[in-house]
This record gives sequence, C-alpha cells and structure tokens, in this order.
Amino acid sequence: MNLELTDGETAALLRELDGIIGGDRYFMSRRIKTLRAIRSKLRTEPAREPLPPPPSVMNYQGRPQRKDGAEDAEDHSPREGLAAINSK
Repeated sequence: MNLELTDGETAALLRELDGIIGGDRYFMSRRIKTLRAIRSKLRTEPAREPLPPPPSVMNYQGRPQRKDGAEDAEDHSPREGLAAINSK
C-alpha cells in the first residue's frame, strides 16, 4: 500500500507519531514498536558515516599504545603513585 501524502500531511503525521511515541509510558510495548516502524518508513534518516576502527592495541589505562611499544613518560601505574605517597 502506497500513501500519496503531501509534505504537510507527512509532517503532521510525523508530529502525531512523535507525540504518541514520546508520551507513552510503555516505550517497549508492541504498539510503540509498531508505531516506530511506521515512523521510520515515513522519515528517512540520512546515512551516518561509519565510526573509525578502534586501535588494535591498548595499554593498561585504555589508551592506544605507541608503535614502538614503549609507554609514555607521564604514564605511571596507580601502585607507583601510592608507593611514592607512602614513602614520604
């Protein structure tokens, strides 16, 4: 079934669907999922650019590791910091 809607009619229908979906208490109900599917057919989202690939190797702090495998000079483990505080 193909609806021949004008731009104004499509905008009005989308506003109503957004209001119903946004104001519903049970956002995971079958009824709301159906309305979301209908809304996605009416509103075509622009294609998103894919995310860059994650770095292949991470160091212990979750930062990308340097190519030569060395850690940065300012990177210290938490235990080293505690040892310096306790020795004072």
